[in-house]
Amino acid sequence: MSTMRISQLAERCGVPATTLRFYESAGLLPADRNASGYRLYGEEAVERLAFIAAAKHLGLPLEEIGELLAVWEAGACADVKADLRPRISARLDEAEQRTAELTAFATSLHTALEHLDALPDRATRCDPECGFLTQPAPIGASRAVDIVLSPSRRAAEETESWRTAPVACSLTGDGLGERTAQWHRLLDGAVRQEIPDGLRLTMPASRAGGIAALAAEEQQCCPFFDFRLHLDGQYLHVEVRTATAGAELLTDLFGPTA
Repeated sequence: MSTMRISQLAERCGVPATTLRFYESAGLLPADRNASGYRLYGEEAVERLAFIAAAKHLGLPLEEIGELLAVWEAGACADVKADLRPRISARLDEAEQRTAELTAFATSLHTALEHLDALPDRATRCDPECGFLTQPAPIGASRAVDIVLSPSRRAAEETESWRTAPVACSLTGDGLGERTAQWHRLLDGAVRQEIPDGLRLTMPASRAGGIAALAAEEQQCCPFFDFRLHLDGQYLHVEVRTATAGAELLTDLFGPTA
């Protein structure tokens, strides 16, 4: 039976070797060792990684992926299907809830822009007479403008779950490059300020919709990031935090402080 070293498996599957080592430590990807202590993988590792990638694409956390792998290893497709269906249904419920929240947020932003465009241009300084800072909230809408995006409903009930989330991104190759480019485009010109565990970025409020949507996508592959969005008049403040192990990735995506 042919075997592969970790570098060969990483190249073949497009998964960084650091991620493969992490999967091993998490119990998701076992490896044999040769006499020199190097990791060796068989062809089954390729199928296993494809299964893990598919499960991560569905938004399943590593703990659940490990449980699902145990069923998958038993070899009964019907059992995998039965185990996977309620997990997908739970993620669908969470996605629909987020969609509703983001839709409501986008509606409030459209209302704010319409109100802003209707205000007269004055040569004097802004004050309460402008009306924008005291505008009434739309009927049925909440006055709160802080948004915290968490990787799942269960995680949202926990305290700062991003601190213990594994620092491993499921995006690789072109996907990772495109995601990085998306963040750089949205954050172009943003003012960066260092805060405990991360960065605070300030930019025009008009970018709030795009930032919120991309942050939600980001947590599907990188739940070790914590996002907090705050609208302050014409400005949007975005706070991004991560554990120490994710600091390098945070800098790659969101840039160093000015």
